[in-house]
Amino acid sequence: MADTHPRLRLDDNFASPIRFSLMAALLDGNELDFATLARILQVGDSALSKSISHLHVTGYVTTRRGEAESRPRTWVRSTVKGERAFAAHLQALQEIVEFGGQQPR
Repeated sequence: MADTHPRLRLDDNFASPIRFSLMAALLDGNELDFATLARILQVGDSALSKSISHLHVTGYVTTRRGEAESRPRTWVRSTVKGERAFAAHLQALQEIVEFGGQQPR
């Protein structure tokens, strides 16, 4: 049986540009608060909230609520499961690029 195309290993949870960008921002164990993420990703609160919720349900991120400067804050961090899934997704993307450059024989 021939090798399967790497696109079949893409994770649909990262199909949204916001969710993809969110995971990229959380690489290397970064924990970022909601306002910082919204600013970095240049996205509105509603879209960011939906993306965080989606990735939280999949187990790819965790959230923590607290206060900073007497104001409520929510911090977001990727999980080990999320980091592994994102790394596999990036690997599949790289393989798609490499696969695309192959000439048929």
